[in-house]
Amino acid sequence: MAKVRSAYFCQQCGYQSPKWMGKCPSCEAWNSFAEEILQKEEGQKKGEWRTSSSQKIAAKPRAIQEINPLAQDRLLTPDAELNRVLGGGIVPGSLVLIGGEPGIGKSTLLLQIALQLSAYKVLYVSGEESEQQIKMRAERLNPKIPLATSPEPDRGCFILTETATQNIFKQIEIFAPDLLVIDSIQTLQSAFIESGAGSISQVRECTAELMKFAKESGTPVFLIGHITKDGNLAGPKVLEHMVDTVLQFEGDRHLVYRILRATKNRFGSTSELGIYEMLGDGLREVSNPSEILISQREEDISGIAIGATLEGNRPLLIEIQSLVSVSSYGTPQRSSTGFDSKRLNMLLAVLEKRGGFRLGAQDVFLNITGGLKIEDPAIDLAVCASIVSSYEDMVISPDTAFAAEVGLGGEVRAVNKIEQRISEAEKLGFKQIFVSKFALKSLPLDQFKIRVRAVGKLEEMFGVLFA
Repeated sequence: MAKVRSAYFCQQCGYQSPKWMGKCPSCEAWNSFAEEILQKEEGQKKGEWRTSSSQKIAAKPRAIQEINPLAQDRLLTPDAELNRVLGGGIVPGSLVLIGGEPGIGKSTLLLQIALQLSAYKVLYVSGEESEQQIKMRAERLNPKIPLATSPEPDRGCFILTETATQNIFKQIEIFAPDLLVIDSIQTLQSAFIESGAGSISQVRECTAELMKFAKESGTPVFLIGHITKDGNLAGPKVLEHMVDTVLQFEGDRHLVYRILRATKNRFGSTSELGIYEMLGDGLREVSNPSEILISQREEDISGIAIGATLEGNRPLLIEIQSLVSVSSYGTPQRSSTGFDSKRLNMLLAVLEKRGGFRLGAQDVFLNITGGLKIEDPAIDLAVCASIVSSYEDMVISPDTAFAAEVGLGGEVRAVNKIEQRISEAEKLGFKQIFVSKFALKSLPLDQFKIRVRAVGKLEEMFGVLFA
């Protein structure tokens, strides 16, 4: 007989304790422990992923010089945005977790990828939808699917609606897929854990079994994960440590644009992002996001400036909108969307102290268009220009861009990869760009047709813009 016992898990970080505790010693959260029933069995679990006899031999330490790296080619998908975020394609044996709000398009994205990989055998395991529901979405994404009468047994997309991990692994051993998609990890349930699906112990156990399968078979696995009301991935924090890559699918589901961002990637950069447009027939890749992030205006208005930022190796030109008005209440409002509010307060203090603008009694609202969240300090100069433009009610020329950081002394500081930012502005037809004069040391100005204006202080830039 299996021995049944209970344990207490922290709902914030997954810390396990044999008894209830008021404060978690790991994350220091109060009243976060919940009791869950565990069941442990001796011997190999029937129905879990099993290794071959050669893999059961105990591992021995080897010198790092003796280890030959495997030259495994990445699996390139037809989706260039996903390939970029993953670092150049899907790594064999990798475990990728995709999180996002309900209805943002996580299932649509992975089903679309599964349908596009027609040369591979893809197993799509769903615990939330029936086969008929998935078929209806697939027909919308790819209308040619209903015409297929005899699917090939060794390639294409196959659907399995199952939540028990032991049954899933039985089908995996028979089916031997090239790519596995789990929708979602919170719906899976292992028979060796007595708690319900979605609990911390279930999520951790199911993820561990899938990780073992991915590493030993070399099959890449994609997991769809739910998020909490705070925007964090549901389940224990150890879930993010176990997987190789964590992708965040962001955006307002009432708008058409979606952003796929890597928050953890063992095989590539974590600063890359992919941009999609949600259409009636699925997600469309946006190859040139700068064009959609800059709105087309019929007339020029004050408070708008264009900043050059970088996401990974991709330069982006974004539109920054500001609105400065006299405060109607005692305390002025400071509101920002897509930009750090603390940094906004710092820039406002610099403008008032170093620039002489009386912003202490003004309401200031700042917005980064397109739903982006920018942390690059290179847009500081554009933010300052936008705020002053709205304050003075003077229009900035629409063919002007900015790429520099602003210091506490009002100095304009240089930023990295300035050549890529200038080239992107030139490609989109801008006539001039403001940069720091300290960035001109190694900058080949002869290669650019755009006019590069170098300034060292905010006063110099305002003298040129609002002369």
